[in-house]
Amino acid sequence: MDLVPRFCERVPNQSRPGCDPGTHPILIIFVPMKAVIYKSTGSWYVARAENGKTYNARIKGIFKIDGITSSNPIAVGDEVELEEESEISTAIITEIHPRRNYVARSSPHRKSQHHIVASNLDQSILFATLKEPRTSQGFIDRFLVSCEAFHVEAMIVFNKSDIYKAKEMAKYEGLKKMYEDVGYRVFLTSVINNEGVGEIKEALKGRVTLVSGHSGVGKSSLLNALFPEMDLKTQRVSGWSGKGMHTTTFAEMFELPGGGRIIDTPGVKEFGIVDISKQELSHYFPEMRKMLNECQFNNCMHINEPGCAIKSAVEKEEISFERYVSYCNILETIEENNY
Repeated sequence: MDLVPRFCERVPNQSRPGCDPGTHPILIIFVPMKAVIYKSTGSWYVARAENGKTYNARIKGIFKIDGITSSNPIAVGDEVELEEESEISTAIITEIHPRRNYVARSSPHRKSQHHIVASNLDQSILFATLKEPRTSQGFIDRFLVSCEAFHVEAMIVFNKSDIYKAKEMAKYEGLKKMYEDVGYRVFLTSVINNEGVGEIKEALKGRVTLVSGHSGVGKSSLLNALFPEMDLKTQRVSGWSGKGMHTTTFAEMFELPGGGRIIDTPGVKEFGIVDISKQELSHYFPEMRKMLNECQFNNCMHINEPGCAIKSAVEKEEISFERYVSYCNILETIEENNY
């Protein structure tokens, strides 16, 4: 570890009696500290060092231009090196450690850039609802593809079951079977009925978990039910539009009682796929991935090619038709973005 010398205030020299009181600099050695980013507000970050102290930190200027391809150079969950600035709990981020993994989507401001949602994760949970507001299967599948691409285990929570009628419950059962057949864990939850709350609490224990979803899907309400001491802000769905209203402004990490952390994120309207080529896309559908070697052509896109094992599996109902439609829709989006 490099020690960082810095010259600070100058003080009178009173080391020898009778000497003219000159001034000499005091040499203070600043030792870099490893820390984890707990909150990102754009230009400032909240970082917690290994000694337990929390700092308001800013980036050393060079990181803003060198080697950063995302719209946010530092994300919640990043491990960094800090250099303490003063006694008022501020610091400079001097180094970003390599990320174990991360989840990314297209930047809401620049579609050509990717935005890192969070990094160094053990798992992710997508909160979805089938009513008030309705989460589309396309949105769910885009989130799952991004998690697959960056090696993050994903789960799906269908929340607000207390407002589901027979139609929504039938829809849920179909989605549950479809996603569990692929290998994803699926939960049904309701804060009002206390349904599934214990299962979610157990799934979060001892792990670093990203929680995401549309605004208004009730993730803050459910997390408050699990951990009342967190006191996350909640807000009802907008009555005139049926859409959720933003309650979380910035991504933020929270320590969980009994071990583990969650990263709560702002509600997202869409989840744009980034850094995935058309040729790669099928690798991130687990049900397709295990059949790719059976296609007649190595570069099969599973659209019009003869001898395609994926299309054959769809016809035999070995692969869900709805998931195949999601694949085709995402593929078209990648073509439009000219990967």
